[in-house]
Amino acid sequence: MVKSKKRKDPEELADAPAIKQDDDSSSDEEMEMLDVDFEWFDPNPEVDFHGLKTLLRQLLDIDNQLFNLSELADMIVAQPLLGSTVKVDGIESDPYAFLTVLNMQEHKDKQVIKDLAKYFVEKAALEPSFSQLPSLLSPENSSAQVGLILTERFINMPSEIVPPMYNMLLEEMQWAIDAKEPYNFTHYLILSKTYAEVESKLDMEDSRPKKKNKGDGAGETFFFHPEDELLHKHALAHANFEYTRQADEGASDAKRAFQELGIKPQGHLILIEGQKLAEAVKAVQTAIGGAAQQ
Repeated sequence: MVKSKKRKDPEELADAPAIKQDDDSSSDEEMEMLDVDFEWFDPNPEVDFHGLKTLLRQLLDIDNQLFNLSELADMIVAQPLLGSTVKVDGIESDPYAFLTVLNMQEHKDKQVIKDLAKYFVEKAALEPSFSQLPSLLSPENSSAQVGLILTERFINMPSEIVPPMYNMLLEEMQWAIDAKEPYNFTHYLILSKTYAEVESKLDMEDSRPKKKNKGDGAGETFFFHPEDELLHKHALAHANFEYTRQADEGASDAKRAFQELGIKPQGHLILIEGQKLAEAVKAVQTAIGGAAQQ
């Protein structure tokens, strides 16, 4: 990539939400408040490889073993002037969040992109709104330029970090387009994950009476990334999908979000037309807030 800019200066969230920590030695009413300053950096090939692999593993959940995450992380750090990482302990620390975009047509010969394209087509096959996805991702016949947006963050990261990452990505892609580089996308495919609440196997084995009117949340989708629900309004298609690999028995209980219910993670895809992404990002900025780009 043309060196069209220097490393962007760290950007801090204004009034970033404080992280609450329980203190066992204090009363239930007392909470320890921890103030954290978040900094934005370009992906750094010297320090970010392992941190990005960890976040990619989290993003792909139990299906992460189906893909060469080392190759995928290498691709991300190989375009250091595109995309962002978010850190709290300076540039040498591991990222707590990242966002980037990869040109699936430009990298069509890389095995991990071949594997991901096949995976996406298979997972979207049952959703009619994704009927055009096979032709869009066809390496031989498609004239489309599909940008694969990959983004993940630690579970306790505030959603306010998201709009700055997307705004910087839009700006960086425009710089790349101005430099005649292949980032003028006709479509964006966003990989994410959601979850459903499921009845606990522990409760099913318990002889105690069940509480009434709780249900098992069947059919209801909950979002790890709140911005996904906002992006849906600007999307051509969106759908959940079941992971290929089977979770170990009891995994839902291990990931309990509530006292009575376990959670079942599932993959999620969002397809957006290229010219609609800026409008979608603006909607996310308005709804979620966060620091304005500087």
